[in-house]
Amino acid sequence: MLSAAAFSKSLADWFEENQRLLPWRGESDPYKIWISEIILQQTRVTQGWNYYLKFIERFPNVKHLAEAHLQDVLHLWQGLGYYSRARNLHAAAKQIIQEHQGRFPHNYLEIRNLKGVGNYTAAAIASIAFQLPYAAVDGNVIRVISRIFGVYDDVTKQKTVYFISQLCNQLMDKENPGTFNQAIMELGAIQCTPKNPKCENCPFVSQCVAFNKEHIHILPFKSLKIIITNRYFHYFIYIKDSYTIIEQRTGNDIWKNLYQFPMIETQNACNLVDIENADHQGVFLKTVKHKLSHQHLTIQFYVIHNYLPKLQNDWLLVLVEDLAKYPFPVVFKDLVYYWIS
Repeated sequence: MLSAAAFSKSLADWFEENQRLLPWRGESDPYKIWISEIILQQTRVTQGWNYYLKFIERFPNVKHLAEAHLQDVLHLWQGLGYYSRARNLHAAAKQIIQEHQGRFPHNYLEIRNLKGVGNYTAAAIASIAFQLPYAAVDGNVIRVISRIFGVYDDVTKQKTVYFISQLCNQLMDKENPGTFNQAIMELGAIQCTPKNPKCENCPFVSQCVAFNKEHIHILPFKSLKIIITNRYFHYFIYIKDSYTIIEQRTGNDIWKNLYQFPMIETQNACNLVDIENADHQGVFLKTVKHKLSHQHLTIQFYVIHNYLPKLQNDWLLVLVEDLAKYPFPVVFKDLVYYWIS
């Protein structure tokens, strides 16, 4: 088995030669590191790249983010998904202003206490920005460690993640924890990938248990399967005299605080004519299939011309040309720009 010093040295050498040039790479500002880490949760680097640049340009520091309207933050986040990340960023920025006098916290526990910041994100910020020796363990790291060291325990169990975290803490170069964390995450992202890993060029191929036992396809082991819920949404686009109706989503559901057209959700797939007691005289527009991590949405859109129903308490009457000012889920993007064009 490799010594901790040999492991971290080989990892750092590989990282120096193979790391990708990313807009947040080499950054020491904890605010910018925080933004990049939150964006990259559940988001590919290629997709998150431009969002990061736009976000930093619009909100260059904690003060600008805290003082922004949530609607503006969500609008900029439009298309990234998992909008709770944007809401948490906004709430945490206010928390930093109120509890830390606008100065980003400098220790792990205070970083971990920020809204929306978990163990991984806190460790990434603490190690990269402040060189604090905390292992940042994400899916990439779990995969790398499981394969190299032959961890066959279920990685969906917290005790397995804790074991891997402790192992990483032992392997870490305590003088360069930020480099260690970035390097092992990068190894998992571009070398030790979930499918078709580039084992022949891996610096740890000779020591890798999974490679030598031909268990690459087995590790990391996951016992739990994601349960998918199917949901059926029907949206009604009322248009009359350049006005339409929208509403803001509330409650602890998907797309919280984003806007949408008036909607009915049904238990099963059906057409407009199948909806009992629906007083909408509409024309079917199109069906969109939209997949989230735990939900598959079947979304049907209907347009109702020359008619505006009586406004309900949570409905807003807005000019069609103003629709682009409101943050909508990405599935509405084409429709919004179609109606305002």
